[in-house]
Amino acid sequence: MTAMIALIASAIAMTVIVAVRYLASSGAFALATRAVRPGLYRGLDRQIGREIGWSLASAAIYGVPAGIVAWGWRAQGWTRIYSDVHAWPLWYLPVSVLLYLVAHDTWFYWTHRWMHRPQPFRVAHAVHHASRPPTAWAAMAFHPIEALTGAVVIPALVFVIPIHVAALGLVLTIMTVMGVTNHMGWEMFPRWMWRGPLGDWLITASHHQRHHAEYRCNYGLYFRFWDRMCRTDRGVGDFKGVAQRSQPQTR
Repeated sequence: MTAMIALIASAIAMTVIVAVRYLASSGAFALATRAVRPGLYRGLDRQIGREIGWSLASAAIYGVPAGIVAWGWRAQGWTRIYSDVHAWPLWYLPVSVLLYLVAHDTWFYWTHRWMHRPQPFRVAHAVHHASRPPTAWAAMAFHPIEALTGAVVIPALVFVIPIHVAALGLVLTIMTVMGVTNHMGWEMFPRWMWRGPLGDWLITASHHQRHHAEYRCNYGLYFRFWDRMCRTDRGVGDFKGVAQRSQPQTR
């Protein structure tokens, strides 16, 4: 009984943490948008309200498995998360971060592409694409089915790939920042980066904006590798309102 209470408490705590993290990160970038691109979200109050509602619901779906994993790590030693920085060679720290990002990106690409098939799109993914154009608040605006596919990947990886707790924190930070900035409707990174050789392989808002405008391309999360390999990469888009005019299309 004590273990069950601790497990439930961990799940509730992680749900609160995920919700607060979402509100803080999306709120910060929404404020930055107001400062850098005043008026960009004008007239989108009702849409933003929906985005926040779906995102807070998603926070619970992300928080429960995260809470179970956190409890299992601390109380049972279930996972391969380690806290002693010398348990693995120091060179492995950046390698583990890259392994997690590549694995997450792979999972995201294929589940995201599957969700653009007609039935999964109508049932679930249409919720996310109802944001036209997406805003900084849309990063977690998912139907529960889609939220579940996103919620399981990192908790699953900690049972397979060793990672230091700080490196895991970095992975979650990158996931949060990229999720928000890819949807906020303007490019925060310098042009030399997203238009240059680095941008040929990394995804930023300019690349993901095109996905929200055209639907049948640019499915990746962090890297353009799978899009290029599978010929679904259509390069970067713009921020001239094409996403507002586009209509849902499925693959």
